[in-house]
Amino acid sequence: MNKIIHIKDRFRGFLPVVIDVETAGFDAKTNALIEIAAVTLKMDTNGMLNSYQTIQANVLPFKGAKLDKSALKFIGVEDPTHPFRMAVSEKIALEKCFAPINAMLKETGCSKAILVGHNAFFDLGFVKAAADRAKVKSPFHDFSTFDTVSLAGLAYGQTVLAKTMKCAEIEWENSKAHSAEYDTVKTAELFCNIVNKWPLDPIHVENKF
Repeated sequence: MNKIIHIKDRFRGFLPVVIDVETAGFDAKTNALIEIAAVTLKMDTNGMLNSYQTIQANVLPFKGAKLDKSALKFIGVEDPTHPFRMAVSEKIALEKCFAPINAMLKETGCSKAILVGHNAFFDLGFVKAAADRAKVKSPFHDFSTFDTVSLAGLAYGQTVLAKTMKCAEIEWENSKAHSAEYDTVKTAELFCNIVNKWPLDPIHVENKF
């Protein structure tokens, strides 16, 4: 009988969680976080990784945040404080995203979440800065990530998300891009697609991390 590989076995005790943020600029310490989305992942009994749960929140700019107009135009948000956005504080948004991640850490026995993203270090920087401001404990590893830019370069010879999706035969609509929720869902599909191309041989599974 083949050994069942659990998600903690596949990723050395880490729980991969796909994150995408939309922001009002490039500086995590001074520019506002505008939207955050997360997709949790689960591994089935055949060792295949699949998307599980999607969480999203629109975020109000923190007090004193810089709002780059060109960045807001790029993501299609004219007024981050508009009531129709139903935006919440960074604290509420992060707690909403982190709660199911923390629950999955307990469920899977993983020691830490690891952020998966397209240019993941950018997303991690904004998550860390917002968590520091809101005084919310982040479940993510402080500096390690899984970056689908590098993984896509290896698997498909592409680094641009839209072009990679075409190579991976994943449906992609440019009109929906630059929404954190849409980009996160699609990046999760891509990450699972790549991981599932290289299933882990049970001989390599270690029980100590």
